[in-house]
Amino acid sequence: MKTSSRVAIITGGGTGVGQATAQQLAGQGWSVAVVYSRSRVESEETVAGILATGGQAIAIAADVAEDAACRAMVTSVLQAWGRIDLLVNCAGTTEFIPFADLEQVTDDVWLRLYQVNVMGAFHCARAVQEPLRAAGGGQIINISSVAAQLGQGSSIPYCCSKAALDNLTVSLARTLAPQIRVNGIAPGFIAGRWTQSGLGDRYHGLIAAYEQTLPLGRVCTPADIAEGVLSLVNGSLLVTGQTLTVDGGMMISGFQVKFS
Repeated sequence: MKTSSRVAIITGGGTGVGQATAQQLAGQGWSVAVVYSRSRVESEETVAGILATGGQAIAIAADVAEDAACRAMVTSVLQAWGRIDLLVNCAGTTEFIPFADLEQVTDDVWLRLYQVNVMGAFHCARAVQEPLRAAGGGQIINISSVAAQLGQGSSIPYCCSKAALDNLTVSLARTLAPQIRVNGIAPGFIAGRWTQSGLGDRYHGLIAAYEQTLPLGRVCTPADIAEGVLSLVNGSLLVTGQTLTVDGGMMISGFQVKFS
Protein backbone atom coordinates (compact mmCIF):
# COMPACT_ATOMS: atom_id res chain seq x y z
CA MET A 1 0.00 0.00 0.00
CA LYS A 2 1.26 3.44 -0.93
CA THR A 3 0.48 6.45 1.20
CA SER A 4 -0.46 9.73 -0.41
CA SER A 5 -0.80 13.24 0.91
CA ARG A 6 -4.23 13.76 -0.69
CA VAL A 7 -6.56 11.21 -2.28
CA ALA A 8 -9.64 11.89 -4.38
CA ILE A 9 -12.39 9.66 -5.75
CA ILE A 10 -14.00 10.93 -8.97
CA THR A 11 -17.04 8.97 -10.10
CA GLY A 12 -17.68 9.20 -13.82
CA GLY A 13 -13.98 10.00 -14.01
CA GLY A 14 -13.19 8.60 -17.43
CA THR A 15 -15.00 11.13 -19.59
CA GLY A 16 -16.10 14.77 -19.73
CA VAL A 17 -16.10 16.74 -16.50
CA GLY A 18 -14.96 13.77 -14.44
CA GLN A 19 -11.95 13.19 -16.66
CA ALA A 20 -10.99 16.87 -16.64
CA THR A 21 -11.33 16.95 -12.85
CA ALA A 22 -9.15 13.87 -12.43
CA GLN A 23 -6.48 15.38 -14.68
CA GLN A 24 -6.47 18.75 -12.93
CA LEU A 25 -6.38 17.23 -9.45
CA ALA A 26 -3.54 14.94 -10.47
CA GLY A 27 -1.71 17.98 -11.82
CA GLN A 28 -1.90 19.46 -8.31
CA GLY A 29 -0.42 16.36 -6.73
CA TRP A 30 -3.56 14.45 -5.79
CA SER A 31 -3.79 10.70 -6.14
CA VAL A 32 -7.01 10.01 -8.02
CA ALA A 33 -9.34 7.04 -8.27
CA VAL A 34 -11.10 7.19 -11.62
CA VAL A 35 -14.41 5.39 -11.17
CA TYR A 36 -16.43 4.20 -14.14
CA SER A 37 -19.44 2.09 -14.97
CA ARG A 38 -19.35 1.75 -18.76
CA SER A 39 -16.37 3.86 -19.89
CA ARG A 40 -13.63 1.35 -19.10
CA VAL A 41 -11.41 2.20 -22.07
CA GLU A 42 -11.62 5.95 -21.51
CA SER A 43 -10.98 5.54 -17.77
CA GLU A 44 -7.92 3.40 -18.33
CA GLU A 45 -6.63 5.92 -20.85
CA THR A 46 -7.18 8.72 -18.33
CA VAL A 47 -5.22 6.78 -15.71
CA ALA A 48 -2.44 6.00 -18.18
CA GLY A 49 -2.13 9.69 -19.03
CA ILE A 50 -1.82 10.64 -15.37
CA LEU A 51 0.75 7.94 -14.70
CA ALA A 52 2.76 9.06 -17.72
CA THR A 53 3.16 12.51 -16.20
CA GLY A 54 4.35 11.13 -12.86
CA GLY A 55 1.01 11.20 -11.03
CA GLN A 56 -0.81 8.47 -9.15
CA ALA A 57 -4.11 7.08 -10.40
CA ILE A 58 -6.14 3.90 -10.52
CA ALA A 59 -9.29 2.92 -12.41
CA ILE A 60 -12.13 1.22 -10.53
CA ALA A 61 -15.33 -0.23 -11.97
CA ALA A 62 -18.46 0.55 -9.94
CA ASP A 63 -22.10 1.25 -10.71
CA VAL A 64 -22.94 4.00 -8.22
CA ALA A 65 -26.61 2.97 -8.32
CA GLU A 66 -25.56 -0.09 -6.30
CA ASP A 67 -24.70 0.54 -2.65
CA ALA A 68 -22.48 -2.53 -2.36
CA ALA A 69 -20.45 -1.42 -5.38
CA CYS A 70 -19.84 1.99 -3.77
CA ARG A 71 -18.67 0.43 -0.52
CA ALA A 72 -16.33 -1.91 -2.41
CA MET A 73 -15.00 1.08 -4.38
CA VAL A 74 -14.08 2.88 -1.15
CA THR A 75 -12.39 -0.26 0.17
CA SER A 76 -10.29 -0.49 -2.99
CA VAL A 77 -9.15 3.12 -2.65
CA LEU A 78 -8.20 2.62 0.99
CA GLN A 79 -6.23 -0.49 0.07
CA ALA A 80 -4.36 1.50 -2.57
CA TRP A 81 -3.55 4.66 -0.61
CA GLY A 82 -4.77 4.32 2.96
CA ARG A 83 -6.88 7.47 3.07
CA ILE A 84 -9.55 9.52 1.25
CA ASP A 85 -9.81 13.30 1.33
CA LEU A 86 -12.24 14.18 -1.45
CA LEU A 87 -15.22 12.68 -3.26
CA VAL A 88 -16.44 14.23 -6.51
CA ASN A 89 -19.82 12.79 -7.49
CA CYS A 90 -19.64 13.28 -11.23
CA ALA A 91 -21.34 10.09 -12.41
CA GLY A 92 -24.63 10.88 -14.10
CA THR A 93 -27.01 9.79 -16.79
CA THR A 94 -29.98 11.10 -18.75
CA GLU A 95 -32.48 10.36 -21.47
CA PHE A 96 -33.08 12.88 -24.22
CA ILE A 97 -36.87 13.25 -24.23
CA PRO A 98 -38.76 16.32 -25.52
CA PHE A 99 -40.52 17.96 -22.60
CA ALA A 100 -43.90 17.90 -24.36
CA ASP A 101 -43.71 14.14 -24.93
CA LEU A 102 -44.91 13.12 -21.49
CA GLU A 103 -45.89 9.63 -22.63
CA GLN A 104 -42.25 8.81 -23.42
CA VAL A 105 -41.26 9.41 -19.79
CA THR A 106 -41.60 5.90 -18.42
CA ASP A 107 -41.21 4.73 -14.84
CA ASP A 108 -37.99 3.01 -15.88
CA VAL A 109 -36.56 6.37 -16.99
CA TRP A 110 -37.49 8.00 -13.69
CA LEU A 111 -36.02 5.17 -11.66
CA ARG A 112 -32.72 4.91 -13.55
CA LEU A 113 -32.06 8.65 -13.46
CA TYR A 114 -32.81 8.88 -9.75
CA GLN A 115 -30.81 5.75 -8.98
CA VAL A 116 -27.69 7.16 -10.65
CA ASN A 117 -28.00 10.93 -10.26
CA VAL A 118 -29.36 11.08 -6.71
CA MET A 119 -29.12 7.72 -4.96
CA GLY A 120 -25.68 7.14 -6.48
CA ALA A 121 -24.35 10.36 -4.95
CA PHE A 122 -25.88 9.37 -1.61
CA HIS A 123 -24.41 5.86 -1.75
CA CYS A 124 -20.94 7.26 -2.40
CA ALA A 125 -21.23 9.92 0.30
CA ARG A 126 -22.36 7.37 2.87
CA ALA A 127 -19.58 4.97 1.95
CA VAL A 128 -16.89 7.61 2.18
CA GLN A 129 -17.95 9.51 5.30
CA GLU A 130 -15.87 7.54 7.80
CA PRO A 131 -12.64 7.59 5.74
CA LEU A 132 -13.07 11.35 5.27
CA ARG A 133 -13.39 11.81 9.03
CA ALA A 134 -10.43 9.50 9.65
CA ALA A 135 -8.32 11.67 7.35
CA GLY A 136 -9.09 14.71 9.50
CA GLY A 137 -12.06 15.95 7.52
CA GLY A 138 -12.64 16.33 3.82
CA GLN A 139 -14.98 17.40 1.09
CA ILE A 140 -17.75 16.04 -1.08
CA ILE A 141 -18.61 17.89 -4.29
CA ASN A 142 -21.72 16.99 -6.29
CA ILE A 143 -21.89 17.83 -9.99
CA SER A 144 -25.38 19.19 -10.58
CA SER A 145 -26.73 21.32 -13.45
CA VAL A 146 -28.44 24.65 -14.08
CA ALA A 147 -31.28 22.41 -15.31
CA ALA A 148 -32.22 22.07 -11.64
CA GLN A 149 -33.19 25.76 -11.52
CA LEU A 150 -34.20 26.42 -15.12
CA GLY A 151 -36.38 23.36 -15.69
CA GLN A 152 -34.94 22.91 -19.17
CA GLY A 153 -32.47 20.46 -20.59
CA SER A 154 -32.42 16.89 -21.82
CA SER A 155 -35.63 15.76 -20.10
CA ILE A 156 -38.01 16.46 -17.21
CA PRO A 157 -36.67 13.57 -15.09
CA TYR A 158 -33.12 14.85 -15.55
CA CYS A 159 -34.05 18.34 -14.33
CA CYS A 160 -35.89 16.89 -11.35
CA SER A 161 -33.01 14.57 -10.44
CA LYS A 162 -30.57 17.48 -10.41
CA ALA A 163 -32.91 19.55 -8.24
CA ALA A 164 -32.99 16.61 -5.83
CA LEU A 165 -29.20 16.45 -5.93
CA ASP A 166 -29.02 20.13 -4.92
CA ASN A 167 -31.23 19.35 -1.94
CA LEU A 168 -29.02 16.38 -1.08
CA THR A 169 -26.02 18.71 -1.08
CA VAL A 170 -27.62 20.93 1.56
CA SER A 171 -28.89 17.97 3.60
CA LEU A 172 -25.49 16.27 3.66
CA ALA A 173 -23.68 19.54 4.39
CA ARG A 174 -25.79 20.00 7.52
CA THR A 175 -25.55 16.34 8.54
CA LEU A 176 -21.81 15.78 8.01
CA ALA A 177 -20.57 19.10 9.42
CA PRO A 178 -18.23 20.16 10.89
CA GLN A 179 -15.70 17.54 9.77
CA ILE A 180 -16.93 17.22 6.18
CA ARG A 181 -17.92 20.03 3.85
CA VAL A 182 -20.40 19.31 1.05
CA ASN A 183 -20.88 21.59 -1.96
CA GLY A 184 -22.00 21.39 -5.56
CA ILE A 185 -21.20 22.69 -9.01
CA ALA A 186 -24.00 23.57 -11.46
CA PRO A 187 -22.61 23.65 -15.01
CA GLY A 188 -24.38 25.38 -17.85
CA PHE A 189 -24.26 24.09 -21.40
CA ILE A 190 -21.10 21.98 -21.75
CA ALA A 191 -19.59 21.43 -25.18
CA GLY A 192 -18.73 17.78 -25.76
CA ARG A 193 -20.01 14.40 -26.79
CA TRP A 194 -22.80 14.29 -24.19
CA THR A 195 -24.60 17.34 -25.58
CA GLN A 196 -23.65 16.48 -29.14
CA SER A 197 -25.38 13.12 -28.77
CA GLY A 198 -28.57 14.92 -27.73
CA LEU A 199 -28.49 17.69 -30.31
CA GLY A 200 -27.18 15.75 -33.30
CA ASP A 201 -26.80 17.85 -36.46
CA ARG A 202 -27.93 20.98 -34.60
CA TYR A 203 -24.98 20.85 -32.22
CA HIS A 204 -22.45 23.20 -33.86
CA GLY A 205 -25.01 25.70 -35.12
CA LEU A 206 -26.71 25.91 -31.75
CA ILE A 207 -23.43 26.51 -29.93
CA ALA A 208 -22.60 29.38 -32.30
CA ALA A 209 -26.02 30.96 -31.79
CA TYR A 210 -25.95 30.30 -28.08
CA GLU A 211 -22.57 31.93 -27.52
CA GLN A 212 -23.84 35.18 -29.03
CA THR A 213 -26.36 35.44 -26.18
CA LEU A 214 -24.04 34.58 -23.28
CA PRO A 215 -22.64 37.47 -21.23
CA LEU A 216 -19.19 35.82 -21.19
CA GLY A 217 -19.32 34.87 -24.85
CA ARG A 218 -18.76 31.11 -24.78
CA VAL A 219 -20.21 27.86 -23.54
CA CYS A 220 -18.49 25.73 -20.92
CA THR A 221 -15.91 23.04 -21.51
CA PRO A 222 -15.27 20.14 -19.13
CA ALA A 223 -12.05 21.89 -18.08
CA ASP A 224 -14.05 24.97 -17.03
CA ILE A 225 -16.19 22.88 -14.71
CA ALA A 226 -13.13 21.11 -13.32
CA GLU A 227 -11.67 24.52 -12.50
CA GLY A 228 -14.87 25.26 -10.59
CA VAL A 229 -14.39 22.06 -8.62
CA LEU A 230 -10.82 23.03 -7.77
CA SER A 231 -11.97 26.49 -6.68
CA LEU A 232 -14.07 24.77 -4.00
CA VAL A 233 -11.31 22.31 -3.12
CA ASN A 234 -8.69 25.02 -2.69
CA GLY A 235 -10.95 27.82 -1.44
CA SER A 236 -12.37 28.96 1.87
CA LEU A 237 -12.86 26.37 4.59
CA LEU A 238 -16.11 28.10 5.55
CA VAL A 239 -18.03 27.23 2.38
CA THR A 240 -20.52 24.38 2.73
CA GLY A 241 -24.04 23.61 1.55
CA GLN A 242 -23.56 25.76 -1.55
CA THR A 243 -23.93 25.02 -5.26
CA LEU A 244 -21.61 27.13 -7.41
CA THR A 245 -22.97 27.98 -10.86
CA VAL A 246 -20.39 27.80 -13.68
CA ASP A 247 -22.31 28.68 -16.83
CA GLY A 248 -20.82 31.65 -18.70
CA GLY A 249 -23.85 33.68 -17.66
CA MET A 250 -26.48 31.23 -18.94
CA MET A 251 -28.72 31.74 -15.91
CA ILE A 252 -29.01 35.46 -16.64
CA SER A 253 -29.13 35.29 -20.45
CA GLY A 254 -32.64 33.90 -20.89
CA PHE A 255 -31.52 31.65 -23.76
CA GLN A 256 -33.16 28.22 -23.86
CA VAL A 257 -31.59 25.02 -25.14
CA LYS A 258 -34.12 22.45 -26.33
CA PHE A 259 -32.87 18.92 -26.90
CA SER A 260 -35.69 18.06 -29.28
